[in-house]
Amino acid sequence: MLCLSQSALAQSSAQKTAPRGPAAAKPIAAAAQPARSPDLAYGAFQRGYFLTAFSLATDRVTNATDPKAMTLLGELYASGLGVPQDDQRAAEWYRLAAARGDSNAMFALAIFAIKGRAGPRDRQVYIEGQMFPQDLNRAAELLRIAAQAGSADAQYALGTFYKAGRGVPQDTRQAVQLWEQAALADNTDAQVEYAIALYNGDGVEPNQEAATALFRKAAMHGSAIAQDRLARILVSGRGAPVNLAEAAKWHLVSRAGGETDLELDDVVNKLDPQTRAAAEKAAKPWLDEIAAARQAQAAQQPQPPQAAQGNAQGKR
Repeated sequence: MLCLSQSALAQSSAQKTAPRGPAAAKPIAAAAQPARSPDLAYGAFQRGYFLTAFSLATDRVTNATDPKAMTLLGELYASGLGVPQDDQRAAEWYRLAAARGDSNAMFALAIFAIKGRAGPRDRQVYIEGQMFPQDLNRAAELLRIAAQAGSADAQYALGTFYKAGRGVPQDTRQAVQLWEQAALADNTDAQVEYAIALYNGDGVEPNQEAATALFRKAAMHGSAIAQDRLARILVSGRGAPVNLAEAAKWHLVSRAGGETDLELDDVVNKLDPQTRAAAEKAAKPWLDEIAAARQAQAAQQPQPPQAAQGNAQGKR
């Protein structure tokens, strides 16, 4: 039987950078939005002009006490982008921004607490294959503040704390409510977790059709987990009508994204040639984009020096 019980937690980091597939047309806004000044500092940061971003953000802090600029300075120091890496300075900027209500800074402080950055590193414990300090109560407190301020990342992360009972009492319903909030804010990892809970009725009334819609949305955002779950639904017909060609398409895309599913491999291998060809054609734009993203990532990795050929040729 095809089941949807696997959690997205272990693969959430990879999914944040997964290719999102072919671009879809965006709906036209129903009403014109008020014009806002462009964020030149963040724009420079996105383009990789880190020194320019640092300079512009510093000006905004000096002239306007801008909390978002403070958060950006914290990120530059935290990652060592354009400035020497310095967790203490990063934490100082995050605290200043958090005190002024910036939810991204609150979330960054929570992550610092979880990882022991800019703080004590003793009393450590393994979580999800990584070593973190055991001050999870403090991390949960910071995540709660950021979640209440509207950070979808914090809502998702705090939900994982409630699910596992780390730093807070174990409470599946509270976890699901937080994932629902983050999913509404378009957090892909939260969409996957909330959809799994919704499909299985874990901490919430089951609704397979609504769960399928969330899986589809996260699949379009490049989540290999959601793509796999959607493929299973399209095979089983529980949550959406059976569509083997579309199921095979999503399975091929999910597999290229790193998800393994032997049951779906078997389903695809048993398809008639026409259905399989249709699935492969539909999957091709996604597969091409995944391959291109991997090539671009590989090109950015430092290349080892080529081996000297003197031994092959021999010394004269």
